[in-house]
Amino acid sequence: MPKITYITLDGNRHDVEVESGYSVMEGAINNDIAGIVAECGGACACATCHSYVDEAWLDQLPAMDDMEDSMLDAAFERKDNSRLTCQIEVTDKLDGLVIHVADNEY
Repeated sequence: MPKITYITLDGNRHDVEVESGYSVMEGAINNDIAGIVAECGGACACATCHSYVDEAWLDQLPAMDDMEDSMLDAAFERKDNSRLTCQIEVTDKLDGLVIHVADNEY
């Protein structure tokens, strides 16, 4: 199973195994990662799973679609490496992915 590292706002690092086919958001929810709120349940409709992808991983993720890009406009403190974790499907290729959780509880 791929291992995803979530770094929460308090600086704590959480290395968790996430089953391939799940989203990075589902991996966070299933492992009680603080800060991934996911109010819409992964429907790309709320931006409360917003996170920052570690720069080393940006080129290894699929490009975001127009819907995700538009929803990120509603996210607090959008950056160049912002992504919605509900839109990133976990695959073996993403083993070692590092995600920095954004402030989603505003």
